Amino acid sequence: MPDFYTVEKRNKRWCFITPGGAPFWSIGINHIDSATLRYAESEGVWEREFGNSHERWLRAVADDLRDWGFNTIGWTQEVVIITEGYHRHSRPFTYEEYQWADMPYCHLLPFTEAHQWQVEVRMPDLMSADFEEWCDYVARDECARLRDDPKLIGYFYCDCPQWVHTSPDTQWRGSLVDPELLQSDAGRRQLSAIAQRYYQVTHDAIRRYDPNHLILGDRWEANAALPEEVVHAALPYVDVLSFQCFGSVENIATKIRRWAGFADRPVLLADAAAHVCAHDDVGWPPSADRLQDTDHYGQVMEALWAIPQCVGYHLCGAYLKNNARKYGFRDRANYQINETVDGIRTVNTEMQRRQKPWHIHSIRTAAQPN
Repeated sequence: MPDFYTVEKRNKRWCFITPGGAPFWSIGINHIDSATLRYAESEGVWEREFGNSHERWLRAVADDLRDWGFNTIGWTQEVVIITEGYHRHSRPFTYEEYQWADMPYCHLLPFTEAHQWQVEVRMPDLMSADFEEWCDYVARDECARLRDDPKLIGYFYCDCPQWVHTSPDTQWRGSLVDPELLQSDAGRRQLSAIAQRYYQVTHDAIRRYDPNHLILGDRWEANAALPEEVVHAALPYVDVLSFQCFGSVENIATKIRRWAGFADRPVLLADAAAHVCAHDDVGWPPSADRLQDTDHYGQVMEALWAIPQCVGYHLCGAYLKNNARKYGFRDRANYQINETVDGIRTVNTEMQRRQKPWHIHSIRTAAQPN
């Protein structure tokens, strides 16, 4: 049996494999940050319920997530400021915090700040020695500490890197590579070379300090331009193709099927959600509180389960509803939002049920004599 999470195709379906050897379909939640409970309007709930202890709080978080049917902690950092020229996320979890939560988890490594929402930081030179040195530092600082943790599923990189696309807020810094490269064969070969270096440098940095865990790679934006050259360059260096994809159920299913068939590799929907808006407030950032659209969540789950390369779905949470995101599973005073919890729990319970016969079949197959 493996000592760490792996990926494997069983019965014509890709799946994560747990350290115990069982198939595992990852049902995750993103964006978990305790600072919401320390707003002035939170009325002292942080001290009163958790005694200023992150350990106590994270054990309660994990109890909630299991009760709601989640089996994975996804990308933990939460958006805390969203304005036209300023976008900030909370800090990532530490090794100790993952141990207190005591659940399977994924960890994001800050190799680049090329996120499509990052409006302040210039793009790195991926071909430079400085970039290579930075990647070594990130892996030395973070992967070396996590390398022996059997609860770690794997490492994400950048959230929605802007390889060739920009947004109005990020036009000043441009994309990672000039989109004009796509206009010629020579340009596409240059793009391939840049992407190949990026994925090799990041892969090699991780493997110097952690030979054990999966590489989940960039969380590509499936609704933006993503050259096939970039994905093809990543294939030798990542274990799973990870995507963010918002929109209709049909849009999500179409985009994930497209990339699932690109190379018959495991594919993870690493971030998606839809919302019920109490007001005429459908844009981003939200101007009023919202609820998760639990019907959409269930329909996306159904669509993903029908894709044999898909190994999981991580919901764009958040665990706590803060003043920037304005939706979550608990409010600023830590009261559970039952309109969200009840629907999500029903969907997750069904997905957990579907995994049981899959697990039993795997055990029986493994037990058969050669």
